[in-house]
Amino acid sequence: MTKLPRVVLVGRTNVGKSTLFNRLSSKVKSITLDQVGVTRDFIQDTVCWQNACFSLIDTGGFQVTKERDLIYDRVSQSVVELIEQADLVLFVVDGSVGIMPQESELSKLLHKLGKQVIVAINKSDTKETEEHRYDFDRFGFRPIITISAEHGFGVGDLLDLIVKQLPTKIATIEEEKRLKVAIIGKPNVGKSSLLNELLQEERAIVSPVAGTTREPITEKVTFYKENIDITDTPGVRRKRGVTDLLEVMMVKRALHALKAADIILLVVDASAKELSDQELKLAFYAFEHHKGLIILFNKYDLVDESVQQELDFNVSPYNYFLDKVQTMRISCKTGKNVGKLLAIIKNVADRYSSRFTNDELTFVFKEALRNRQLFHQGRPLIVYNVKQIKTAPITIVLYTNEPKWFGASQLGYFDNVLRKTYSLEGVPVKLIVRKAS
Repeated sequence: MTKLPRVVLVGRTNVGKSTLFNRLSSKVKSITLDQVGVTRDFIQDTVCWQNACFSLIDTGGFQVTKERDLIYDRVSQSVVELIEQADLVLFVVDGSVGIMPQESELSKLLHKLGKQVIVAINKSDTKETEEHRYDFDRFGFRPIITISAEHGFGVGDLLDLIVKQLPTKIATIEEEKRLKVAIIGKPNVGKSSLLNELLQEERAIVSPVAGTTREPITEKVTFYKENIDITDTPGVRRKRGVTDLLEVMMVKRALHALKAADIILLVVDASAKELSDQELKLAFYAFEHHKGLIILFNKYDLVDESVQQELDFNVSPYNYFLDKVQTMRISCKTGKNVGKLLAIIKNVADRYSSRFTNDELTFVFKEALRNRQLFHQGRPLIVYNVKQIKTAPITIVLYTNEPKWFGASQLGYFDNVLRKTYSLEGVPVKLIVRKAS
């Protein structure tokens, strides 16, 4: 892959960095709310302008706190690391309030690191901006530009400045097919720890506080020539427990990531000794949306023999479903089996893209009816012909005597026949019934 120049958005909390990121980004969207500290983990997207492309990175607000706060400290540490890696820094300030102490600290840091900086005075469509416009000259950076991220004022001129300041100009981006994998689950089951283990770096902030991850984080990995996008998502609680607007938006982003993915990694806390109703709903939701599914029982470092027995007993009523999906026992804390996960993902992806000949499918379905004839009100169900029309997900059309006779139980029977004939662990099958012509 071509390495793009990195343009990093920095600034204190609530100055409009995420609003500006959303204005410039076409694919990835950051959560924006009128409250402090919404963005924590950085997110990124590729932006192209005037035949030049760059990687745009939105960061959490830079803060200097009097009291130690694990999350705020980690956010600020991440900001510093991203500035160090940046080719260009876009220093976003709020023109309606003037210079704040956090910004003076950030300005000193940028000078110390010797970075090329553009100062973007945001919210410049307010009356208060005029009296503070020249305050920011004190930072000693050039160029300075006034913008309104919310209304788009000055954004085109800002992009012109960014492209002009880039150390290298990359004009084209080669599109490549990538496997999309989403990590989902309840809060505090180890989703972010799993992403960090897979990447072998501290990409996502991990803390005991529920809801630490607020936005989907996507990173790229390559495994045996398979290009994979892995997305960590915010924790999803039961619907009636979600009342805060921020959490509502977090859950929506998580479910959107699930729908956009090919394969879902559902992370479960094995030490809880059960599959909760919420986790079962997420598993069924993934399969209903025809996604490959791997259920990861995490925190196996906390599971002894008695816990294992209780877990086995509690999940046994759902074996009819669990037998269809891929499951793994892992520990993100000790690394147990995490190193095997990419290979499992690759195997499920290959099965997800399976292609069968129409003749063999027709034979399998007809043979199944010969072994066990199905009836509707005494009349036999007949399958004349079978065709696979799509992969990822596997989509199969049955041409029959009477489509309306093929209900959920009949299709479930054919689904089981396919699974006994082919290796389809972790893979959904979409069956469509049409009348034979």
